[in-house]
Amino acid sequence: MIVYGIKNIGTRLKRSVTFVALIIVVVVSLFPVCWMLLTALKPVSESFSTLGSIIPNKPTFANFPSVMQLFPMGRNFFNSVVVSIVGTATTLFFCSLAGFAFAKFDFPAKNFLFAFLLATMMIPPEASVIPVFIIIRKLGWVNNLLALIVPRAATAVGIFYMRQYISAFPTELLEQARIDGCRDFGIYWKIVLPVIRPAIASWAVLALIARWNDFFWPLIFMRSKEMYTLMVSIALLPVSEGLSTPWPVIMAGTSMAVVPIIIMYVMLTRFQLAELSAGAVKG
Repeated sequence: MIVYGIKNIGTRLKRSVTFVALIIVVVVSLFPVCWMLLTALKPVSESFSTLGSIIPNKPTFANFPSVMQLFPMGRNFFNSVVVSIVGTATTLFFCSLAGFAFAKFDFPAKNFLFAFLLATMMIPPEASVIPVFIIIRKLGWVNNLLALIVPRAATAVGIFYMRQYISAFPTELLEQARIDGCRDFGIYWKIVLPVIRPAIASWAVLALIARWNDFFWPLIFMRSKEMYTLMVSIALLPVSEGLSTPWPVIMAGTSMAVVPIIIMYVMLTRFQLAELSAGAVKG
């Protein structure tokens, strides 16, 4: 009885330590975001250099219209939404389709092509800037959102991830579908795609965040303020008025860029958990 009591106390102590550690991690993670949001609500004349001045004395939303005057944020926000949603949708479609082909079809040089595809993951994206830019310029897509969507419609890591997930799909079901007269694309669309929805949801979260936060490629291909994405506009805020843009205005612009992706991440995470739960129940 005494031994059981000691074990029970030890278990509670471990849980308490874990709980406190998680709270510390959450506070440290959320502190910069909270500081950014509170600074965005400060008047330009108010101090924000010390921890004691984090809470705004006179909260105001005037910094948000100020950001809109420096850059066409509405149009930049629209560009980011189009690039993120359309880019994520095309990435999911082509990566899952290619992953299905590598996982369930036999064709000449299949293993060589897959190894070559994996080898491209070792090449840093920055090394391909010049050839990609030349191709985009010849296509006439400079300062066009297609330059941010099409080149990454299918990525090596996405194809690899989908191929590994689809490899576990029973081949007997695919053969049965062919016997019943279903074509290859029909098998992918009607049988494989509904089953791999957890993988689709996981990859959608990663692809959406990557495209929303992308700064490098929009900076290379976009030439006018109207075609900038939100991240490029936010990055240019400190120099938009000759290095004199107030920090509360910059934080207001940063808040406009961060809050939407947090909301989308929470929504997609819930969808992902729902699909995993449904798969577990079906299994």
